[in-house]
Amino acid sequence: MKARGWIWLTAVLLLLAAIAFWGYGRWGGRNGALRDDALALMPSDASAVLFADLEGLRQAPFFSALYAWAPKPQTDAEYAQFQQATGFSYERDLDRVCIAVLKHGTESSYFAVADGRFDRRKIAAYALQSGARSSQGTREIFSVPVNGSARKISFAFLRSDRIALTNDNDLSETLTENRRDTDTSDWRTRFERLAGSPIFAVIRHEAGTESTLAEHAPGGFRSPQLSAALAQLQWITVAGKPDADRLRIVAEGEGTADTAARQMSDLLNGVLVLAQAGLNDAKTKNQMDPAVRSAYLELVRGAEVSQIDRGETKAVRLVFDLTPKFLEAARLPLPAAAPPPASNTAPHKRKRRN
Repeated sequence: MKARGWIWLTAVLLLLAAIAFWGYGRWGGRNGALRDDALALMPSDASAVLFADLEGLRQAPFFSALYAWAPKPQTDAEYAQFQQATGFSYERDLDRVCIAVLKHGTESSYFAVADGRFDRRKIAAYALQSGARSSQGTREIFSVPVNGSARKISFAFLRSDRIALTNDNDLSETLTENRRDTDTSDWRTRFERLAGSPIFAVIRHEAGTESTLAEHAPGGFRSPQLSAALAQLQWITVAGKPDADRLRIVAEGEGTADTAARQMSDLLNGVLVLAQAGLNDAKTKNQMDPAVRSAYLELVRGAEVSQIDRGETKAVRLVFDLTPKFLEAARLPLPAAAPPPASNTAPHKRKRRN
């Protein structure tokens, strides 16, 4: 497989994890054990870990509706070639994916573990068309160079139904590194809290996170108070949980300072109040499609903000529901911004020069 094809495949894994925030599935005992095994492989120095149970998501009504609603990307020619050569299709054969994002100064890398149905012989043969194979003990590691750089993508079969891959320098080092007990315990604690969620992300705060979020936030949501509150959070988690025909999103910010939780709670409640007031504004009612306005109002009115005291840490929790009604409303375009009013001032006449 050409290097760009492997880049595309790993990008698909990341995209699936992001899309999975909008779906939900059901857990079984075996799935729970597989989930725990995959999460245990995540590096303890990760900045973020994302998990999605895609096997369950395929059976979920909400996810089916989302898949039908979402725009379909154009099929990549190299991925189509990969499918034909290996028989692997991520839509059908990828069951679970767990991704760790790691920071290296200003750069970042990822380490992923994916479970599914793989034809090991065909995938290995396809990788060797442009890559290389090395042995680390009893494990074979395949490496594919990335065009235009010294980086490479490496992968290895951990079992017949599990593959690990990374764009970092050494996959074998990541697989065999010694986890630091404190960091490992911190991650495990949050994974266990999210055990009932088939899709989630856990983010560990790093210096500069709050400024990055502020820079990418819409103008109306940029706030020194928000940045200050985010700076005091040590962990952020986002999870999707099933609730009848809707997806319940549960987001938490956690830190050691009680003042940060109170500030964040006040800010979120203020945003909800302002959003509801804006949706009820007479001008908004005239400009916005009634179905869109009703769906947004339903989301805002149903949102709940609460504080949680866990002893050593304090958290603020935001809960809201995504419903089929919201998905239908999201199909409709938002009203265009009104043009600026025309000026009634007569044009200034320029003096003629003789």
